[in-house]
Amino acid sequence: MDKITKEKRSWNMSRIKSKNTKPEIMVRAFLYKIGYRYRLHDKKLPGIPDIVLPKYKAVIFVHGCFWHGHEDCKAANLPTTRALFWHDKIFETVLRNRKVYLELQENGLRTAIIWECALKNKETSTYTLNKIDEWIRSDVTNLELPSNIGNDKKVING
Repeated sequence: MDKITKEKRSWNMSRIKSKNTKPEIMVRAFLYKIGYRYRLHDKKLPGIPDIVLPKYKAVIFVHGCFWHGHEDCKAANLPTTRALFWHDKIFETVLRNRKVYLELQENGLRTAIIWECALKNKETSTYTLNKIDEWIRSDVTNLELPSNIGNDKKVING
């Protein structure tokens, strides 16, 4: 059973942002500081990527671990209340994301997925931000950066 009222839970959930989150702003500030220029939330592209770098034919998604179903992440644990609802909701998001990534790649764009847990502390943030810079300048198609640094099995390169 939920520890707070239905009304309070609803109010809490309504406060969760989908744009301009702290992890997203951290990535944007880093990119701007080192000289990259980008567009934000381009509605003309599938999935409305968080960051678009047209010059590099690259898009970056900064995903919340819970909302986008980050596998093997502590922050992605499903609630025990209404478990089936949450499972289905997150599963649909994961499927939609996969479809969006494929569409973007078919349109000649490279995709990076940065999980919020990869930006949680100074060590992981530094690693993640440097990897993003390397990826933008490379010809690697896909990049996924979780918080478990150095685990190359989790980093997808194509």
